[in-house]
Amino acid sequence: MNILQINASARREAANSTRVANSITVRLQAANPAAALTVRDLAVTPHPVLDEVALGALFTPAEKRTAEQAARVALDDALIAEIQAADTIVLGVPMYNFGVPAQLKNWIDAIARNGVSFRYTAQGPEGLLKGKTVYVALARGGAYRGTEADSQVPYLKTVLGFLGMTDVHFIYAEGLNMGEEAAARGFAQAEADLAAALA
Repeated sequence: MNILQINASARREAANSTRVANSITVRLQAANPAAALTVRDLAVTPHPVLDEVALGALFTPAEKRTAEQAARVALDDALIAEIQAADTIVLGVPMYNFGVPAQLKNWIDAIARNGVSFRYTAQGPEGLLKGKTVYVALARGGAYRGTEADSQVPYLKTVLGFLGMTDVHFIYAEGLNMGEEAAARGFAQAEADLAAALA
């Protein structure tokens, strides 16, 4: 098994989403001692935004790219290669202003490439990153599970499914800014969600 852990918090240390993601990875490794682990922390190595320069590079044929364009595309290629090689993906996702962090959006923009991670067919789009299991470690200061305020889960279900990843488990740690007791319950709920997902 190849495990890819993506930490999307802007915080390098003490991020609650990373804490939950680490817990998931530890459980996966305990069940699969020979598993290889790759960790990409998007706070430590942030990925550049998808801007006009990046689009120009991506839409230029490889043989006609400048050195700068080739280098920019290579950054995305590295992320695509990581997720293609992974059997299991663990995403550490904090909630920022009811959405996903910009760091995670940049990562998604990098791995979503027509003809590589998805393609359009006469029957519609087809995701090419199939056969993978995804665990999403959600960390929220408040409690939004199952409410209209939770835009993260529908978005991530849609984009991951579009890329072919439909075996997705959401692990919720909520109420983390609502006092010590609420935070303890939030982390306990995450452990319960994980146990259910792994059962």
